[in-house]
Amino acid sequence: MRKAVLTGINQIELQQSVQPKIEKDGDVLLKISHVGICGSDMHYYKEGKIGVQVVRYPFTIGHECSATIAAVGKQVKHLKAGQQVFVEPAISCQTCPQCLAGRENICPNVQFLGAAGQLSGALAEYIVMPARNCFPLPSNLTLQDAALIEPLSIAWHAVHYMQKREESRDVAILGSGPIGLCVLSVVGALHRASVYMTDKLDYRLSAAKNTGAAWTGNPLKVNVEVEIAKICPGQIDVVFECAGEQETLDQALHMLKPGGTLVIVGIPGVDRIFFDIDLLRRKEITIFNVRRQNKAVEPVIELLKEGKIDTGHLITHVLPLEKCRQAFDLVAAYQDEVIKTLISVN
Repeated sequence: MRKAVLTGINQIELQQSVQPKIEKDGDVLLKISHVGICGSDMHYYKEGKIGVQVVRYPFTIGHECSATIAAVGKQVKHLKAGQQVFVEPAISCQTCPQCLAGRENICPNVQFLGAAGQLSGALAEYIVMPARNCFPLPSNLTLQDAALIEPLSIAWHAVHYMQKREESRDVAILGSGPIGLCVLSVVGALHRASVYMTDKLDYRLSAAKNTGAAWTGNPLKVNVEVEIAKICPGQIDVVFECAGEQETLDQALHMLKPGGTLVIVGIPGVDRIFFDIDLLRRKEITIFNVRRQNKAVEPVIELLKEGKIDTGHLITHVLPLEKCRQAFDLVAAYQDEVIKTLISVN
């Protein structure tokens, strides 16, 4: 079978590999359909690491995926060959204190698709996963759309935390890339809230506006803190930081009202970030750092099934596996008004 392999910084190529086989009775063999290029994939591609997770070459990345079941293990009864599924990329141990407490997303023993030092990724024609990681798709959801369930589930997890905190009517999303737009989509599906969005790329702000943002602004052209304060003088209830930048983290603290909540969704490209502790303390800001998703897949599938979330504005490019290098370079350079790029594997 073919798979895409990182061979160095900004280097990815196709290689031939042995097709995996089912070795555990509870596993399934998956024929991968589509894989989304995630921000974490780009960190591995451009920098070769995310924090302490350092790539050892050669390595296959990719985790936002949909697939068709090719075969099932002997103990698998609820799935069958030919079924179309979304693949949850995190295999938690289910026995540690975090898993037993219902927080599988921070399982210290997790094995994650395409994470350095863990599992080989989904940019391959076939992979094997536990049956419990496979979620059948409703008939009105395509395999292409299903590749967005993973980032949408992260967004749902982030927004669900906001729901638990308070009734929030004024929300800012800093960063209008794929994950920021996913957060906007979920907020729109679950809340009546005015959403203010920022980005340095105007075409992404247009996408945000078309998806329901009440206001958009480019920090290279306007003072976004001042402009949002004019519209919302009481300041913002919740800020979702989706850019992974020190600049947007600083903006968030100034935008938030006293007692507000900062939800960090973006992955910074640096090892340390900083906060104005005086401002953080005086406002008594709550910080919630999102780690992937937790029990959010089924709610997202239901929202997609009911048509409450539309993926059409997110997917801008679909390239075949043999153009994997071109796809990664497209995303890295923000070319051709790219938002979300998928790799069509099979």
